[in-house]
Amino acid sequence: MAWFKRESKGIITTTEEKKEAPDGIWNKCPNCKKPLHYSEQVENQYVCHYCGYHLRIGSAEYFSVLFDDNEFTELFADLRSGDPLHFVDTKKYTDRLKDTIAKTGLNDAIRAAHGKIGGQDIMIACMDFNFIGGSMGSVVGEKIARSIDYSIANKVPFLMISKSGGARMMEAAFSLMQMAKTSAKLALLSQAKVPYISLLTDPTTGGVTASYAMLGDINIAEPGSLIGFAGPRVIKETIKKDLPKGFQTAEFVQEHGFLDFIVDRREMKEKLASFLKMMKN
Repeated sequence: MAWFKRESKGIITTTEEKKEAPDGIWNKCPNCKKPLHYSEQVENQYVCHYCGYHLRIGSAEYFSVLFDDNEFTELFADLRSGDPLHFVDTKKYTDRLKDTIAKTGLNDAIRAAHGKIGGQDIMIACMDFNFIGGSMGSVVGEKIARSIDYSIANKVPFLMISKSGGARMMEAAFSLMQMAKTSAKLALLSQAKVPYISLLTDPTTGGVTASYAMLGDINIAEPGSLIGFAGPRVIKETIKKDLPKGFQTAEFVQEHGFLDFIVDRREMKEKLASFLKMMKN
């Protein structure tokens, strides 16, 4: 009955000899649940090659996908949020900021950089959901405002990549004022006849949707992205009716006229380059 026993060396492995795969090497697609190797994710631009699901990624990954040869110059990198309201919930806002900065390596929920897409100059501001849910605080608004100023001064098109849960409650009215501030800056960008492309990714909600995310000369989104103001549960409880199938997905939003295009991330750079050429001419 030798086949009942694992006698070959290498099959019987002691706990000390077992090797764990390093964190981050493997990921599981949230949609089809199939395993994805990190190298495959990078090669496929963080899109599941089984079902086409667009994985959530941050500014570092978007910059690597969009900028030529991943070459760019980051601007305004040292801006950090203050605590004007001395806000405390389960912990102090200042402590939450310190913990999030240490955990993510980011100074706030947005990064701004200029470089080239398809050989054409562009200014990109990209949000990071890992930083307090990509919430819009005073630093987010200030970085967007400064990015727009850079675009106006240098006549460089501006691309805004939104990924946010909405306004940052720890900054209350200071956060809400960023809606007006960024919208006013975008009006100046329009007057200067500098193109503005808004890219909405999963999720784009709250005050971000109600301001700069929907004000692009061209509004585009990634497939399946959650796009809306209030959440589906809140809306359902308010209107006391069942919501349509696919409500607040990018496809539903496009069907109702709020988006111009839905673009696969693997085709995004080529599409953006063609937009830039078209608007330049």
